[in-house]
Amino acid sequence: MIVAMLLLALVGVVWSGAGNAGPLQLDRDYLLVGAATDQQAPIRTCSPEALARLNDGIDIPAPAGGWSGAPQAVDVFNVFAGEVMIHHGDRQVCGHMQDARTRDSRFRAGIGMVVVPKAGSREPIQVAWEPPLKARWIPTVRLGAPSPVQQIDTVRLLIRTACIAIALALALSALIGFLTTLGREFLLYALVCVLLVVWQSVLSGLSGYPEPWLPVGRTAAWWQVALSSLRVAVMGWIMWRLCGGPRVLQRSRPVMKGLLAVLVVLALGAPAMPWPLLSWVGTALDHLFLLICALTFLLGGVSLYRRNFRALEGLAAVLPLLVIELADLFGSRLLVQYRVEIIQLSVTWFLMVSAYSLNRGLGRLRQQRDEMRHLADTDALTGLPNRRAGLRQLEQYMQQARASAQPLSIGFLDIDLFKQINDRYGHDVGDEVLVLVARTLAQGVRNKMDVIRMGGEEFLVLLPGTTAGVAAPRLEQMREKITHNARNLQHEGWW
Repeated sequence: MIVAMLLLALVGVVWSGAGNAGPLQLDRDYLLVGAATDQQAPIRTCSPEALARLNDGIDIPAPAGGWSGAPQAVDVFNVFAGEVMIHHGDRQVCGHMQDARTRDSRFRAGIGMVVVPKAGSREPIQVAWEPPLKARWIPTVRLGAPSPVQQIDTVRLLIRTACIAIALALALSALIGFLTTLGREFLLYALVCVLLVVWQSVLSGLSGYPEPWLPVGRTAAWWQVALSSLRVAVMGWIMWRLCGGPRVLQRSRPVMKGLLAVLVVLALGAPAMPWPLLSWVGTALDHLFLLICALTFLLGGVSLYRRNFRALEGLAAVLPLLVIELADLFGSRLLVQYRVEIIQLSVTWFLMVSAYSLNRGLGRLRQQRDEMRHLADTDALTGLPNRRAGLRQLEQYMQQARASAQPLSIGFLDIDLFKQINDRYGHDVGDEVLVLVARTLAQGVRNKMDVIRMGGEEFLVLLPGTTAGVAAPRLEQMREKITHNARNLQHEGWW
């Protein structure tokens, strides 16, 4: 299916190239794309309905001596719902974070405008916005020279898009892991990444960039509450697991499942909530997330005290989120100014730590599987491959010999009078003899895996790429060395 999709995409690219006006002239050192247009710039004047909703705002006063006459850039960001109006002189524009077509193209992380007040003028620059959903989620207005204000706005946009790009990359990596291992955890993690990408897009306004690709519009507040409820649910569940909740509080699983179900129902019911209830629910979700972060962090400390060092991953994931929630509770000025970027960076860190923990868990499962396979294929006494593993190795060598027309020699050996050794000296001495023979045979080949204990006192020696004329003297040398080593140990009093 994936190959078919790639082929269809390739056909689409070729078809689009063939559909251009005329063939590409490769003798030119440039490529001209696009065409002239008669489309006017988007009209961003404020409608009476929009102005009626702008109940909050600020008048930016002129300096003591009046405006200098230099251009002034005004950038309004951290507006999570509704229109923003900027007015000065005869210019009045409105913009919406969920639709980049309504905003000045020089400001992409916020809603901005560049005005040029007359020298000596004292007319203020008016900025207005709709009431915020939550009390502490207030807009930030930046005033300054156009170049530095626009550069800061660009950096904010880069941070926002980079966080979403990382989340998408983690989702794709998890999806590949699911296709490789069919592990349900990878699929669930990919879905969590996609959910948080949508939530970040609505939070940062990237759902409307370059054009709206989500039907958010004026319902941004409802989208935020619904997605925030799902975010608290999935992130709380992951933090609880990372911090060792199933081990420390064994009876907490039903509680977490119940909380998860309540938050999902709350998310589904968000579109029907009136504004006052929506505002209260949004604030309550913030307090609930703070409580979850604090409790899971304490849970991780208890797990670490009990020497469950895997809880370090949970503590690393929760700590930035807990710090941000506490900073919001105490009214941090830095958080108010860079709220979106700080939240997105913390969520990106959370996803990266979760991916690390998920892959470490997969690594532990693989290690356990390899250990079990090794135990199943290894003779416990001699450390050589057992009969099952040896026959599998023999089959591979025979297939390679047939395919490459190379020789393969097989030596089948057993120990003479081994039953008499056990009867006379005991099984402990018999085991020592088996270990001696196995070690000597392994020293006579390049790969220890080419010596197999078939059972009892019988051994198989595989000599790939060796003819019978070369193999026979080598096997005879092994026999002589075994005899020599056995006599030396007998003289030393081993039996």
